[in-house]
Amino acid sequence: MDKNNIIGFLLIAVVLIGFSWYNQPSAEEQRAAFVQDSIAQSKKSLSENATRIAQQQRQQTARQKVLEDTTSLFYNALTGNVRRFVLKNKRVELTFSTKGATVEKAIIKGYVGHNIKVKNGAADQKNVTLFDETNQSLSYIFSTKEANINTADLYFEPSNITDSTITFTAKAGEGQTLTMKYLLGSDYLLRMQMSVQGMAGLFAPSMQTIDIDWKDKVRQQERGFSFENRYATLTYHKTEGGTDYLNEGKEVIDEAIKDKTDWVAFKNQFFSAVMISGSGFQENALMTSIPQSKASGYLKEYQARLKTSFDPTGKQASEFEFYYGPNDFRLLQKMEKESHFGKDLQLQRLVYLGWPLFRIINRWFTLYVFDFLTGMNINMGIVLILITLLLKLLTYPMVKKSYMSSAKMRVLKPKLDEATKQFDKPEDQMQKQQAMMAEYAKYGVSPLSGCLPTLIQAPIWIAMFNFVPNAIQLRGESFLWINDLSTYDPVWEWNHNIWLIGDHLSLTCILFCVANVLYTVMTMRQQKDQMVGQQADQMKMMQWMMFLMPVMFFFMFNDYSAGLNFYYFVSLFFSAAIMWTLRKTTNDKKLLALLEKRYQENKANPKKQSGLAARLQAIQEIQKKQQEELHRKQEELNKKKRGL
Repeated sequence: MDKNNIIGFLLIAVVLIGFSWYNQPSAEEQRAAFVQDSIAQSKKSLSENATRIAQQQRQQTARQKVLEDTTSLFYNALTGNVRRFVLKNKRVELTFSTKGATVEKAIIKGYVGHNIKVKNGAADQKNVTLFDETNQSLSYIFSTKEANINTADLYFEPSNITDSTITFTAKAGEGQTLTMKYLLGSDYLLRMQMSVQGMAGLFAPSMQTIDIDWKDKVRQQERGFSFENRYATLTYHKTEGGTDYLNEGKEVIDEAIKDKTDWVAFKNQFFSAVMISGSGFQENALMTSIPQSKASGYLKEYQARLKTSFDPTGKQASEFEFYYGPNDFRLLQKMEKESHFGKDLQLQRLVYLGWPLFRIINRWFTLYVFDFLTGMNINMGIVLILITLLLKLLTYPMVKKSYMSSAKMRVLKPKLDEATKQFDKPEDQMQKQQAMMAEYAKYGVSPLSGCLPTLIQAPIWIAMFNFVPNAIQLRGESFLWINDLSTYDPVWEWNHNIWLIGDHLSLTCILFCVANVLYTVMTMRQQKDQMVGQQADQMKMMQWMMFLMPVMFFFMFNDYSAGLNFYYFVSLFFSAAIMWTLRKTTNDKKLLALLEKRYQENKANPKKQSGLAARLQAIQEIQKKQQEELHRKQEELNKKKRGL
C-alpha cells in the first residue's frame, strides 16, 4: 500500500464521518420526525386494529352461526370453562389450557431472570419465563367438508393427568373425537401425539395435511437489548441438512421457505422454543420476523405458518416434539439423542459458532477446552483467561517466528540503508525494492515470513468473536467488577441514546480499546525500526489508520458482552507481554553476527532461490526489463524530437 492509497482511505473515512455528522438531524428535526413517525404509526395501528376488528367480527359471526347450529361439528366443544394444568420436572414448568390444549406458558428453571420489564409486568427473577398466554399462541387448523376447525376455538376435556402426562379430548360428535396426548420427559423435551377417531368421512378425500399457525412475541431476557437482538432469530432446519434463519435486523413478512423442514425455532440469545415434526413440515412454509422497539420489552414478533401430514382415518397419529430450554450446545446434542424421530436434527446449530472455518475451530477445539475448564467449577472469568493463555501458548511458535523475522529486518536496516541510498528518486523505487530484496536474500531473510503467522492467528480472534456471545455458561456469571459476563458492564449509564454510543459506557470496552492503542504503539515502534526510505514515510501515514481502529472498535464493542471485551483485553495483554519478553531476550548483536555468518555461508555455497521468493524475484526482473524498455523507447523518442 503506497502513500496515495493511504491518503485516499483516510479521506474516505473523513468524508463518511463528516457526512454522517453533517446529516445528523437537529433536535427540531428529530422532534418533527418523531411526531411524523408517531402519526404514521398511529395510522398504521388504526388500520391494523380496524382490520383485526373486522376479522374478529367475521369470526364472531361465523362462530355464532355454528353455536346456533346444534348439529355442527364440535358443537359441545365450542363452549366451556378455561382450566389450567401444569406438567413439570426439575428443568421446566409447562402450563396447559383446556382451551386450545396447547402450552400457554413455559418457565425454564435454574436460570435467573433479569427482571426485564415487559408490557404486562416484569419477568420472574427466579426463573426464565420463555413466554405466556399474552404473547404466544399455537393452533392447528383442519379443513373438513363443512368448515375449517381451529383447535384454538375448542374446549378440551383433560384426562390421564400426572406431573408428566396429560391427554386432551374434544368431541366432534357421537363417536367422533380429536385427541392430543402430551408426555414431558426428564429434561426439556415434550412429546405430543395428535389423532382423530371416527371422523374419516368428514374430510375431503384429498385432505392429507393440517395447517399450523404459531405466533410469539419473543421477550427480552437479557440486559443489552441491541446485543441480544443480534442473536434473536427465527431459525429452521432443512430436512436435507443444514439450518437457516430469517434476517435478524430487518422486517421479514411471510417469507416462503422452499425447502421441506424438520423444525422451527423461535430463538433469542440464550433460550429457544422449538417445534419439531415427526413427518416434517412441507415446502413453502410462510415465516415472519418483525423487530420490536427497545422500550417494548420484546425483541421480535415471530410467526410460522406450516403444513404437516395428517391421517384423517386416525390410524396414524401426527407426532410432534417441543423443546423449551437453553441454547446449550452439549445439551442440544443430548436432546437430539432423546428424540424419538431418529433424525439428524442438528439442534446444536441453535448455538451459532460462525462461518464454516470459524465453526470448525469452535466445534473441535474451543468447545472441548471450554467443557474441560468449566468442568473444574472455576470462575468463568478465570476460564476466559485460561483459554486465552492456552491459545497464546499454541500460537507462540508462530508469533516468535514472526517476531524474529522482524528482528532480522531491524538489525539489517543499516545495511539496507547503505545498499539503497542511491535510489532516492521516485522513478528509482523499483530498483530500490530489488536492491532490498537482493540484500535480504544475501542473509537468508524473507520479509514475508512474518506475515503468515499473523494471518493464521486472525481466525482464532474471529472464532472467539462468535463463541463467547453464544456461551450460555457465561450468563449471570460475575468476575471482579463485572456483574454479568454475558452482557455489557456499564461504568456510566444515562436514560437517552447518544449517536454511535448508546446509553452507557462499558468499562471492559474502554479497557480493550486503550489496550489496543498501547499495543498499536508497541507494534508501530517495532515496525518503524525496520522500515527503509519511503517505507518509513508511508508508516507515518499508516499509523493514523492504526490509531483510528481502536476508536472504531469502541463504537462497535461498547454494546457487546463484557466477556468478549474482557477476552480481547486479556489477549492483547498477553500479546504485549510476549512481544516485550521477546524484545528483551533478543540480542541484536548476536543476531546480526548470526546473519553475517549465514551470509558468508551463502556466499561460499550459493543456492538458487525457490518458492515464493523465486517467483517474486522473477516478477521484479520482468518489471525491471519492462521499465528499461520503456525508458529506452522514451530516449529514442526524445532523440527524434531533437533531430526534427
